[in-house]
Amino acid sequence: MLSRLDATLEDSVRVHQRSDVPYGLFLSGGIDSASIATLMARLNTRPVTAFTCGFEAPGARDERAQAERVARALDLDWRETSFGEEDFWRILPQVAWAMDDPTADYAILPTYKLAEAAKGTLTVVLTGEGGDELFGGYGRYRRARRPAWLGGRPAEPRSADLAVVQRWRAAAKAPPDLSALQQAQYADITTWLPNDLLLKLDRCLMAHGLEGRTPFLDPQVAAFAFPLPDRMKVRGRYGKWLLRRWLERACPAADPWARKQGFTVPVEAWIEPRAGEIAGRIAKVGAVRRLLGDDAPARAFTTPGGARWPLLFFAVWSLIHLEGASPAEALAAVAGR
Repeated sequence: MLSRLDATLEDSVRVHQRSDVPYGLFLSGGIDSASIATLMARLNTRPVTAFTCGFEAPGARDERAQAERVARALDLDWRETSFGEEDFWRILPQVAWAMDDPTADYAILPTYKLAEAAKGTLTVVLTGEGGDELFGGYGRYRRARRPAWLGGRPAEPRSADLAVVQRWRAAAKAPPDLSALQQAQYADITTWLPNDLLLKLDRCLMAHGLEGRTPFLDPQVAAFAFPLPDRMKVRGRYGKWLLRRWLERACPAADPWARKQGFTVPVEAWIEPRAGEIAGRIAKVGAVRRLLGDDAPARAFTTPGGARWPLLFFAVWSLIHLEGASPAEALAAVAGR
């Protein structure tokens, strides 16, 4: 099984890196991008260029150290970039301008910064999107397999707009013969993946003239991974079990059995000092008033966490796309910057 996985992934990466322009990858500290990097290093005679983004904020999870270990083990041409508070306020309106649809996924911010950093060096970028969905990586998949009396519940992705996700799910009719795990994967593959993950990747890269490619979503990889027995995907507290086994042999420096920490962007730390001012300003934005009324924005910004980020992003997005403001004008209107 491991040899089949190796051959399938290698063939996909070989196909996806075909290009007559410079190509490389985005490398995080996770399993998926480390797998892509491992195969690119195997298939190329020159060091492959890889970009990693880390966060400059107290308590923020920073994957650069793990990414660097992988890069050194694979002899990659590794480039790191950082994301701090000034980047947050500068990039926020640019991301809102690039997105045709509003999104509450804050992972779009470092994706945009990585694309910005790679522009001028790369034209084609390989990424790890699809690895979790096809190989069973999300913790919510393990919950979906449990009976209700053991804490099992629907495998909904985290989103600031649960109603939107639930509408996506209602439209995703999985074949009846799938296991509970496969049903959760199917729902993600048909909704969360195209409507969120791939949307933000495409818009952020295309905003900088880059082409994104996703080897895990190759039809041959999908045909291999999705029908795998549940035990090849989830065992105990580990998702992506088979992929971890393969990476353990192919690139031990990736530490594939390390506990998945999840991905967070410290948006709250950057919004908090200006929350009071922003609350008053976004309450004046027409689309926000029509959506929530006059008092809800101020209440949302009074309590830390929750809806601060999605409301801020929606306010900036609506000013640009519904009222014709420039990115700079939209940011000034909601944040006074």
